[in-house]
Amino acid sequence: MSIFGNIMSAIFGQSAAAQAAPAAPTAPGSSGQMTGASPSSGSSAQMTAASPSPAAAPGSSAAPPVVDVEAILNKLAEAKKERLEWRKSIVDLMKLLELDSSLGARKQLAQELKYTGDTNDSASMNIWLHKQVMTKLAENGGKVPSELKH
Repeated sequence: MSIFGNIMSAIFGQSAAAQAAPAAPTAPGSSGQMTGASPSSGSSAQMTAASPSPAAAPGSSAAPPVVDVEAILNKLAEAKKERLEWRKSIVDLMKLLELDSSLGARKQLAQELKYTGDTNDSASMNIWLHKQVMTKLAENGGKVPSELKH
Protein backbone atom coordinates (compact mmCIF):
# COMPACT_ATOMS: atom_id res chain seq x y z
CA MET A 1 0.00 0.00 0.00
CA SER A 2 1.15 3.54 -0.67
CA ILE A 3 2.22 5.83 2.13
CA PHE A 4 -0.78 8.08 1.51
CA GLY A 5 -2.94 4.94 1.53
CA ASN A 6 -1.50 4.07 4.93
CA ILE A 7 -2.33 7.59 6.18
CA MET A 8 -5.88 7.21 4.87
CA SER A 9 -6.24 3.77 6.45
CA ALA A 10 -4.91 4.98 9.78
CA ILE A 11 -7.38 7.88 9.90
CA PHE A 12 -10.38 6.54 8.02
CA GLY A 13 -9.86 3.09 9.52
CA GLN A 14 -10.48 4.63 12.94
CA SER A 15 -13.80 5.86 11.58
CA ALA A 16 -14.64 2.63 9.79
CA ALA A 17 -13.88 0.60 12.89
CA ALA A 18 -16.25 2.76 14.89
CA GLN A 19 -19.01 2.54 12.29
CA ALA A 20 -18.60 -1.13 11.43
CA ALA A 21 -18.47 -2.44 14.98
CA PRO A 22 -22.01 -3.90 14.84
CA ALA A 23 -21.63 -4.81 11.15
CA ALA A 24 -19.83 -7.66 9.41
CA PRO A 25 -16.14 -8.17 10.23
CA THR A 26 -13.51 -6.71 7.92
CA ALA A 27 -11.64 -8.81 5.40
CA PRO A 28 -8.74 -10.82 6.78
CA GLY A 29 -5.39 -9.16 6.21
CA SER A 30 -6.79 -5.65 6.07
CA SER A 31 -5.88 -4.91 9.67
CA GLY A 32 -2.17 -5.20 8.88
CA GLN A 33 -2.42 -2.06 6.77
CA MET A 34 -3.81 0.11 9.55
CA THR A 35 -0.62 0.64 11.49
CA GLY A 36 -2.02 3.71 13.19
CA ALA A 37 -5.08 2.03 14.63
CA SER A 38 -4.81 1.23 18.28
CA PRO A 39 -7.62 -0.84 19.71
CA SER A 40 -7.19 0.54 23.21
CA SER A 41 -7.48 4.18 22.16
CA GLY A 42 -11.28 4.27 22.24
CA SER A 43 -11.81 4.45 18.49
CA SER A 44 -15.58 4.67 18.83
CA ALA A 45 -15.19 8.09 20.39
CA GLN A 46 -12.88 9.16 17.57
CA MET A 47 -15.46 8.97 14.79
CA THR A 48 -17.82 11.82 14.30
CA ALA A 49 -19.87 12.60 11.24
CA ALA A 50 -19.97 16.10 9.82
CA SER A 51 -23.73 15.95 9.97
CA PRO A 52 -26.10 13.37 11.34
CA SER A 53 -27.43 10.90 8.81
CA PRO A 54 -31.05 11.26 7.84
CA ALA A 55 -33.33 8.44 8.90
CA ALA A 56 -32.27 5.27 7.04
CA ALA A 57 -31.31 6.47 3.58
CA PRO A 58 -32.64 4.07 0.96
CA GLY A 59 -30.19 1.93 -1.03
CA SER A 60 -26.48 2.50 -1.39
CA SER A 61 -26.86 5.81 -3.23
CA ALA A 62 -26.48 7.74 0.03
CA ALA A 63 -23.05 9.30 0.48
CA PRO A 64 -20.96 7.84 3.27
CA PRO A 65 -20.67 10.00 6.37
CA VAL A 66 -17.87 12.51 6.40
CA VAL A 67 -14.96 11.57 8.65
CA ASP A 68 -13.95 14.30 11.09
CA VAL A 69 -10.18 14.13 10.60
CA GLU A 70 -9.47 16.80 13.20
CA ALA A 71 -11.47 15.00 15.90
CA ILE A 72 -9.76 11.69 15.18
CA LEU A 73 -6.28 13.20 15.21
CA ASN A 74 -6.98 15.21 18.36
CA LYS A 75 -8.18 12.06 20.12
CA LEU A 76 -5.06 10.16 19.04
CA ALA A 77 -2.86 13.07 20.19
CA GLU A 78 -4.51 13.09 23.62
CA ALA A 79 -3.52 9.46 24.08
CA LYS A 80 0.16 10.17 23.31
CA LYS A 81 2.70 11.09 25.96
CA GLU A 82 4.74 13.06 23.41
CA ARG A 83 3.29 16.37 22.26
CA LEU A 84 2.95 16.15 18.48
CA GLU A 85 2.20 19.21 16.35
CA TRP A 86 0.21 17.29 13.73
CA ARG A 87 -1.51 20.50 12.58
CA LYS A 88 1.78 21.94 11.30
CA SER A 89 4.20 19.06 10.81
CA ILE A 90 3.99 16.14 8.39
CA VAL A 91 6.59 14.36 10.52
CA ASP A 92 4.45 14.71 13.65
CA LEU A 93 1.33 13.71 11.73
CA MET A 94 3.02 10.53 10.57
CA LYS A 95 4.38 9.84 14.07
CA LEU A 96 0.90 10.33 15.50
CA LEU A 97 -0.40 7.70 13.07
CA GLU A 98 2.51 5.42 13.98
CA LEU A 99 3.85 5.48 10.42
CA ASP A 100 7.44 5.78 9.22
CA SER A 101 8.26 9.50 9.20
CA SER A 102 11.83 9.16 7.93
CA LEU A 103 13.12 11.38 5.15
CA GLY A 104 12.99 8.42 2.79
CA ALA A 105 9.33 7.79 3.59
CA ARG A 106 8.52 11.47 3.11
CA LYS A 107 10.36 11.52 -0.21
CA GLN A 108 8.31 8.50 -1.28
CA LEU A 109 5.12 10.29 -0.21
CA ALA A 110 6.24 13.36 -2.18
CA GLN A 111 6.70 11.17 -5.25
CA GLU A 112 3.23 9.61 -4.78
CA LEU A 113 1.63 13.05 -4.49
CA LYS A 114 3.59 14.37 -7.49
CA TYR A 115 5.80 16.91 -5.72
CA THR A 116 7.76 18.83 -8.34
CA GLY A 117 10.11 20.69 -6.01
CA ASP A 118 13.54 19.68 -4.76
CA THR A 119 13.17 16.75 -2.36
CA ASN A 120 16.55 17.68 -0.88
CA ASP A 121 14.93 20.87 0.43
CA SER A 122 13.11 18.94 3.13
CA ALA A 123 11.65 22.02 4.84
CA SER A 124 9.80 23.16 1.70
CA MET A 125 8.84 19.60 0.84
CA ASN A 126 7.46 18.99 4.35
CA ILE A 127 5.29 22.12 4.24
CA TRP A 128 3.95 21.12 0.83
CA LEU A 129 3.36 17.53 1.95
CA HIS A 130 1.37 18.54 5.00
CA LYS A 131 -0.94 20.81 3.00
CA GLN A 132 -1.27 18.25 0.23
CA VAL A 133 -2.11 15.42 2.64
CA MET A 134 -4.78 17.52 4.34
CA THR A 135 -6.23 18.52 0.96
CA LYS A 136 -6.26 14.91 -0.24
CA LEU A 137 -7.91 13.75 2.98
CA ALA A 138 -10.65 16.33 2.38
CA GLU A 139 -11.04 15.19 -1.24
CA ASN A 140 -11.51 11.63 -0.03
CA GLY A 141 -14.30 12.26 2.45
CA GLY A 142 -12.49 13.82 5.36
CA LYS A 143 -13.70 16.90 7.18
CA VAL A 144 -10.53 19.01 7.47
CA PRO A 145 -10.43 22.60 8.77
CA SER A 146 -9.80 24.97 5.86
CA GLU A 147 -6.73 26.52 7.53
CA LEU A 148 -5.00 23.13 7.30
CA LYS A 149 -5.55 22.83 3.56
CA HIS A 150 -4.08 26.20 2.56
